[in-house]
Amino acid sequence: MFFLVTGASGVGKTSVRKLIETEISGQIAVGELGDLGITPEWSLRWRHQAVEQIAQLAVKHQQSGKHFLLCGDPVPPGELYAAPTAFGLAGIQVCLLDASPERQTERLTLRGDSGDLIPHHVAFAEWMRRHVVDHRHRPEVIINQGWEQMRWHVWNSDEITVVPWTTHIIDTSDLNAIEVARQVLSWIKLHTRD
Repeated sequence: MFFLVTGASGVGKTSVRKLIETEISGQIAVGELGDLGITPEWSLRWRHQAVEQIAQLAVKHQQSGKHFLLCGDPVPPGELYAAPTAFGLAGIQVCLLDASPERQTERLTLRGDSGDLIPHHVAFAEWMRRHVVDHRHRPEVIINQGWEQMRWHVWNSDEITVVPWTTHIIDTSDLNAIEVARQVLSWIKLHTRD
């Protein structure tokens, strides 16, 4: 199983990863795009290629009997599903960490993010909130100027009327990192029971 814990900047992904990594290390490999050892370009094309590399890594772990968790990057489920190797994954579970615009702004400000970028992070959170429950909501946000190898047709087609993924949403606005980590851990355990 591939577990995607995602969300915009400032919702708590990195904190969750640090808190749960040791507890799940026996049966679940954990990664994020920065672990690939490639120089980030911070473009959609680069992110799409990085998501493909993560999908390849997850398939290798799957072959050795391990699940995989991607946690720490704002990867929309539409990007993961469209990665060329994603068809080889045994399954994908999506968890969106979300926060109110006010709490997200507060967290980004406290950690020192540029004030000029914060409105963009808040706008991406709003888009992600819609994307996880409605795959037809502005798909151009992640498709335009992306990597040509992506298989967008697996979810971005007029014939696909139902969202092809299910998403568990955790509102982190009024939760501390430990509380969010517990909820994510419970969600993972729910999907790894034999």
